[in-house]
This record gives sequence, C-alpha cells and structure tokens, in this order.
Amino acid sequence: MSDAAPLTGEPLALDLVNTRPTTGDLLTSPDSLRAWWELQADRIPDAVPQELTAADLAAVLAVREHTARALEHVRRGERPPAADVEALNRAQRTAPAISELTWDGSAPAVTRRREGSPGERLAAGLAEAAAELLADPAVAGIRKCEADDCVMLFLPTNPRRRWCAAARCGNRMRVARHYQRRKAG
Repeated sequence: MSDAAPLTGEPLALDLVNTRPTTGDLLTSPDSLRAWWELQADRIPDAVPQELTAADLAAVLAVREHTARALEHVRRGERPPAADVEALNRAQRTAPAISELTWDGSAPAVTRRREGSPGERLAAGLAEAAAELLADPAVAGIRKCEADDCVMLFLPTNPRRRWCAAARCGNRMRVARHYQRRKAG
C-alpha cells in the first residue's frame, strides 16, 4: 500500500480526514472525489454519480476540514470549536435525510434518501458520520500513527496497534529499525 492510496476501513469520518496524508491531498478534483467515493461505495448509500462538480468537491472538503478540527479537540476531551460544529450541522441540513415511505408491492417500506446535488448529499452524509463519531465515547481512543512522517488517524481494534496500516507504515518502520540495528552493530 503506498502513501498515495487512500487509507480505508476506519470509521467513515476518519477515512475522510485521512485523505490528507503527508504526501499531499488525495481530494484535489471532482475525479479524485469520485474515485474515493467508489472506494467507499459500500458505506455511502447514494450511487456514485458519473459527474461531480467543483462545488461538490468544495462541499466535501469543507466537511473534511471542519471534521478534522473538531476531532482534534474532542480526542483530547476538549470542546470543539463552535464554528466547526455549526458547519457540520449546516452541511447536514443542506441535504437532510428523509425516511420516505414507499410500497414495495406487498407491504410498506421505508427508504432513507437525501435531496440536493451529489456533493451536497455526500457532504451531508459525511457530516452525519462525523457527528456520530464525535459523539461516540470511542473517539477518545483515536490515535495518530506512530510513524514519524505520517499524520493518519485510526481507531485501534487491538490495543497494541501503533501504525495506521502494517503495509503502509508498520513495514517501513520495522525496516528502518532493522537498518539502524545493523548500522549500529
């Protein structure tokens, strides 16, 4: 796994924040946003649209920045900045989730959907995921990767986990330690 590949598998809001590795922003264009959305398709209810706009990208990037700032505070047990909380709430209100009652041919069914542009719907869903993560007591357990040159965050399922991904930073750090031992010996 290269540093240019998005880290996935963490809570959705963390995966979004982790699109800013030290090697550069992974969400720089509507096409890169679509590629990331495709990686997350099983966790995002809307189908990945063929066309995304710069405004769609801007909506998602705004949610990412507000989530990252709020997360830094909440992880430390501090109150998140009011402007970031309000921005996440505003993103959710832009395309609120609606439980729509439909008839499936034999019984009523409820489908959750959002209205608005693809970017507004995605940003609203990501802001909702961020709100859920920020309110979860587990947020205090989120860690930053211990690799010196990595900024990725993760929610460890194993208390001994130290790196964002074994294939990304874990192997690199083990090789560096091995090299240092050989060099010293």
